Amino acid sequence: MQKYLTAAVQLCAGSDKKANLDKAEALVCEAAQRGAQLVVLPEVFSWRGAPGDELSGAEPIPGPTSERCAAWARRHRMYLLAGSIYEAIPGERKAHNTSLFFGPRGELLARYRKIHLFDVELSGVVRVRESAIFRPGSEVVAVPTELGTIGLSVCYDLRFPELYRRLCRKGAQVICAPSAFTFPTGCAHWEVLVRARAIENQVYVVAPDQVGTTPRGSADYGNSLIADPWGAVLARAPAREAVILAEVDLEYLDRVRRELPCLQHIQLEG
Repeated sequence: MQKYLTAAVQLCAGSDKKANLDKAEALVCEAAQRGAQLVVLPEVFSWRGAPGDELSGAEPIPGPTSERCAAWARRHRMYLLAGSIYEAIPGERKAHNTSLFFGPRGELLARYRKIHLFDVELSGVVRVRESAIFRPGSEVVAVPTELGTIGLSVCYDLRFPELYRRLCRKGAQVICAPSAFTFPTGCAHWEVLVRARAIENQVYVVAPDQVGTTPRGSADYGNSLIADPWGAVLARAPAREAVILAEVDLEYLDRVRRELPCLQHIQLEG
């Protein structure tokens, strides 16, 4: 399929998993009603805990959350990227931060475990230590579909262009970047990073973000974006929970790559 609509879902997840999933389901339904065939939810869309309680929301895959997401994809006959959930690791006190990619029959096509973990402390602003909660993944995941090849990444991965180049080398034409960018880093870098990854690899980037206040009391940036292979922002979310849509045009992508053939001129590999 050369042209279709993709959607990025922006929401504010808290520590009530049922409420989060009910809200996500309503927004996925809205995206479907508006014609989206690829829908992308943000990072940790189903549950975010308070400090010290993070792992209580972890669950196996398959499990209740993954089964519910599969049902949404099947009901609406869409491709659905369940941004990320806390995937329990048997016998460990850590989880994977895992994206799940479902096909239109509800089948689990791929899972991506976030590779780069965000550890930062800004005095008086934010303190995050993902390495205390998560075990990093190691596999680069790109999935061929009738909508093109879809590459998977999560949030902090945006700062590591070598991952996106490897996704491009695997054939990615659309790369999903579900996120929960904090306000200080989001305000400074979010749009720059999303557009840069799109330009460098001549791909569409679908980047839904969390918005609002986290259970930790910090603020997420919102501003979910969809960028095209030229780096143009096709859609941007308002400062609230919302669904944004844009057209993916693979013929246009091919034309950008043909007329500016920088991917053929690579001399150094990341």
